[in-house]
Amino acid sequence: MKNDAYGRLRLFASNNTGSVAVVGALMASVIVGSGALAVQQALVLQTERALQASTEMAALAGAQDLGESTDAAVATAISYAAKNPVAGQTVTAVSGYPRAVCLTSTNISCGSVGANAIVVKQQIVMPLVLGKYFGVTSKTMVATATASAQGGAGKAVDVMFVLDTTRSMTNTDARCSVSGASRLACAEAGVRKLLLAANPSLVRAGLAIFPPVKTATDAARNYDCSSATPAIAKYNATSPIYTILGLSSDYKSSPGATSLNTASNMVRAVGGVSGCPGLQAIGGVGTYFADAISAAQTELQIHGRTEAQKVIVFLSDGDAGASSSNVGTSKYANQCHQGIAAAQNAAASGTWVYSAAYGAANSGGCSTDNPAISPCATMQQIASAAEKFFPDTGATSVSCTSTINSASDVIGIFSAIGTSLSATSPRLILNSTS
Repeated sequence: MKNDAYGRLRLFASNNTGSVAVVGALMASVIVGSGALAVQQALVLQTERALQASTEMAALAGAQDLGESTDAAVATAISYAAKNPVAGQTVTAVSGYPRAVCLTSTNISCGSVGANAIVVKQQIVMPLVLGKYFGVTSKTMVATATASAQGGAGKAVDVMFVLDTTRSMTNTDARCSVSGASRLACAEAGVRKLLLAANPSLVRAGLAIFPPVKTATDAARNYDCSSATPAIAKYNATSPIYTILGLSSDYKSSPGATSLNTASNMVRAVGGVSGCPGLQAIGGVGTYFADAISAAQTELQIHGRTEAQKVIVFLSDGDAGASSSNVGTSKYANQCHQGIAAAQNAAASGTWVYSAAYGAANSGGCSTDNPAISPCATMQQIASAAEKFFPDTGATSVSCTSTINSASDVIGIFSAIGTSLSATSPRLILNSTS
């Protein structure tokens, strides 16, 4: 009996194929399961990082538009997040976000919009394939990012100046801080002040005028320092030239330069070189500015940098009303409203449009428009936002004012616009910033 039991034990020990298979299957399950858990955990971490990155970029995008309004900033943040989803996941905004806030510790003005930062909070409810084995079927991830409107590196800007060179610009401006200066000379001094404060490594500038000129040679006579008079074209001429200088950064030799580059055609055009007449206000064909604004926008679209904020700085008294013989019958009616439409088209493409209302009247003017509109209201509506409307408040006789911006003369207007353009870019800050 004892020998039989011993034999059966030896037989079992020698025939262990089945037991090895069971153990192997168990080990394989453990290995596969561990691998699957590792893959799932890696996917969770990857998704969390992607959600945080998406949230931070949405906050930065929104902060760029805080100068427009809090609604614009929030809409931009939402739009950016929608256009940059986390792959394979549904991202939703946490209730109450994005939210524009006014933080006191950053020492950045909250301005007329009442905010200097934006907080974005987003979440993902991620299904967990293996979670059912552990009683957890999903994981909720939340990411928060706060971006200040300013504080980062300066932004790239491409700016087109659109200046009035009609005959009235030869009149003396008694309000200009440059004694005895004509209206055009005062405007040129304002442009020079803006350029002197600008960083040429970030800001490029170009120039358009109205009325237009006939040829490229006539355009050059506004900056080649010759005594020749440019030939003015009617607004309904074939291929009139509005843009006399394309975008360039040669107005200063370096960011730290304390004077403008006298070899620059831009500097010459705006009276920055002694003995060089610069822009010439010939006039003679009335005032019509819609096509000049469109020409500036075309220059920005064709030659503007992809990464740069596109800007138009438009200077006028806002009173368009050229005769039909000079503008043509198709463009005669509603000339001020046409200028507004041209500016709004530019703004719809993302261009910032600054309006420098130079002695704009608060009544009368815009004689071809129905419904009636004043030159002041025209300039207000040309600006792409209330913050970008700059009347010269020294012109008390015309009562065109802004509740946001105040500058006693046109030089002060350009100085204020320059400060706006040189503002630093948005940056991420700690969510705990108060």
